[in-house]
Amino acid sequence: MVNVALNQSWIGRNIIVTSSPDSTFVGRSGLVLDETRETITLLEGDRKVTFGKSSIEFKIGDSDVAIDGKLVRQRPEDRIYRNKRSE
Repeated sequence: MVNVALNQSWIGRNIIVTSSPDSTFVGRSGLVLDETRETITLLEGDRKVTFGKSSIEFKIGDSDVAIDGKLVRQRPEDRIYRNKRSE
């Protein structure tokens, strides 16, 4: 089954970083302000923080499914409008 959060816009939603080679990223969370092909920009408190998608695994909202950033490295508009086949 396809994860519904993958095919939705992430802007305006909260995410939490669950895994990363850089241990200082793990546990960080915030509101998604912008997304590009390679990065996600979060608002943490009153600061903007940009993470490379390829270096993080994260959860959106209160979802239990972790998303590997390496697998979603495409433009947001391509990811949102892509028709995925159910398996």
